[in-house]
Amino acid sequence: MTTPACPQCGQTNTYPDGELFICADCGFEWAAAETKARDDARVVRDANGTVLTDGDAVTLIKDLKVKGSSITLKVGSKIKSIRIVDGDHELDCKTEAGSMMLKACFVKKA
Repeated sequence: MTTPACPQCGQTNTYPDGELFICADCGFEWAAAETKARDDARVVRDANGTVLTDGDAVTLIKDLKVKGSSITLKVGSKIKSIRIVDGDHELDCKTEAGSMMLKACFVKKA
Protein backbone atom coordinates (compact mmCIF):
# COMPACT_ATOMS: atom_id res chain seq x y z
CA MET A 1 0.00 0.00 0.00
CA THR A 2 1.34 3.42 -0.90
CA THR A 3 0.64 6.41 1.30
CA PRO A 4 -0.78 9.57 -0.26
CA ALA A 5 1.16 12.80 -0.63
CA CYS A 6 0.64 15.47 2.00
CA PRO A 7 -2.25 17.81 1.03
CA GLN A 8 -0.55 20.76 2.72
CA CYS A 9 3.06 20.64 1.45
CA GLY A 10 2.80 18.05 -1.36
CA GLN A 11 5.67 15.89 -0.12
CA THR A 12 5.41 12.10 -0.32
CA ASN A 13 7.20 11.45 2.98
CA THR A 14 4.01 10.43 4.83
CA TYR A 15 3.07 7.50 7.04
CA PRO A 16 -0.14 6.04 8.53
CA ASP A 17 -0.79 6.26 12.27
CA GLY A 18 -4.02 4.50 13.16
CA GLU A 19 -6.86 6.44 11.52
CA LEU A 20 -4.58 9.32 10.47
CA PHE A 21 -1.86 10.02 7.95
CA ILE A 22 1.06 12.16 9.11
CA CYS A 23 3.55 14.13 7.02
CA ALA A 24 7.09 13.73 8.35
CA ASP A 25 8.23 16.95 6.63
CA CYS A 26 5.65 19.51 7.82
CA GLY A 27 3.87 17.59 10.61
CA PHE A 28 0.39 17.94 9.05
CA GLU A 29 -2.14 15.27 10.10
CA TRP A 30 -5.29 14.28 8.21
CA ALA A 31 -7.86 11.48 8.28
CA ALA A 32 -7.80 8.64 5.77
CA ALA A 33 -11.44 9.41 4.86
CA GLU A 34 -10.39 12.92 3.76
CA THR A 35 -7.87 11.38 1.35
CA LYS A 36 -10.57 9.33 -0.39
CA ALA A 37 -12.79 12.41 -0.77
CA ARG A 38 -9.90 14.39 -2.27
CA ASP A 39 -9.07 11.57 -4.70
CA ASP A 40 -12.67 11.51 -5.94
CA ALA A 41 -12.70 15.26 -6.67
CA ARG A 42 -11.33 16.38 -10.03
CA VAL A 43 -8.23 18.55 -9.87
CA VAL A 44 -7.79 21.15 -12.63
CA ARG A 45 -4.53 23.10 -12.81
CA ASP A 46 -3.69 26.27 -14.72
CA ALA A 47 -0.63 26.81 -16.94
CA ASN A 48 1.55 27.44 -13.86
CA GLY A 49 0.31 24.36 -11.99
CA THR A 50 -1.94 26.22 -9.56
CA VAL A 51 -5.13 24.37 -8.63
CA LEU A 52 -8.28 26.06 -9.95
CA THR A 53 -11.65 25.92 -8.21
CA ASP A 54 -15.16 27.12 -9.02
CA GLY A 55 -15.49 30.89 -8.74
CA ASP A 56 -11.81 31.71 -9.33
CA ALA A 57 -10.73 34.57 -11.58
CA VAL A 58 -8.20 33.75 -14.32
CA THR A 59 -6.18 35.63 -16.91
CA LEU A 60 -5.45 34.48 -20.47
CA ILE A 61 -1.78 33.79 -21.20
CA LYS A 62 -2.18 33.59 -24.98
CA ASP A 63 -4.33 35.14 -27.72
CA LEU A 64 -7.15 32.69 -28.48
CA LYS A 65 -9.15 32.70 -31.71
CA VAL A 66 -12.79 31.81 -31.16
CA LYS A 67 -13.71 28.93 -33.45
CA GLY A 68 -16.41 29.80 -35.98
CA SER A 69 -16.01 33.52 -35.45
CA SER A 70 -13.65 36.37 -36.25
CA ILE A 71 -13.30 37.24 -32.54
CA THR A 72 -9.95 36.90 -30.78
CA LEU A 73 -9.63 36.83 -27.01
CA LYS A 74 -6.54 38.89 -26.18
CA VAL A 75 -3.71 37.92 -23.83
CA GLY A 76 -4.20 39.43 -20.38
CA SER A 77 -8.01 39.37 -20.56
CA LYS A 78 -9.38 38.71 -17.08
CA ILE A 79 -12.18 36.19 -16.75
CA LYS A 80 -14.14 36.13 -13.50
CA SER A 81 -16.11 33.38 -11.83
CA ILE A 82 -15.06 30.25 -13.73
CA ARG A 83 -16.78 26.90 -13.32
CA ILE A 84 -14.97 23.53 -13.50
CA VAL A 85 -16.67 21.00 -15.79
CA ASP A 86 -15.86 17.58 -17.25
CA GLY A 87 -14.41 17.22 -20.72
CA ASP A 88 -11.27 18.36 -22.54
CA HIS A 89 -12.30 22.03 -22.15
CA GLU A 90 -12.31 22.18 -18.35
CA LEU A 91 -13.48 25.76 -17.75
CA ASP A 92 -16.95 27.15 -18.37
CA CYS A 93 -16.94 30.95 -18.21
CA LYS A 94 -18.34 34.21 -19.52
CA THR A 95 -16.00 36.42 -21.52
CA GLU A 96 -16.51 39.72 -23.30
CA ALA A 97 -17.33 37.61 -26.38
CA GLY A 98 -20.02 35.59 -24.56
CA SER A 99 -20.16 32.24 -22.78
CA MET A 100 -17.49 29.75 -23.75
CA MET A 101 -15.46 26.75 -22.71
CA LEU A 102 -11.69 27.10 -22.27
CA LYS A 103 -8.80 24.76 -21.64
CA ALA A 104 -7.00 25.34 -18.35
CA CYS A 105 -3.59 25.27 -20.06
CA PHE A 106 -4.29 28.71 -21.61
CA VAL A 107 -5.05 30.54 -18.35
CA LYS A 108 -3.34 31.44 -15.09
CA LYS A 109 -5.00 32.18 -11.77
CA ALA A 110 -5.43 35.92 -11.21
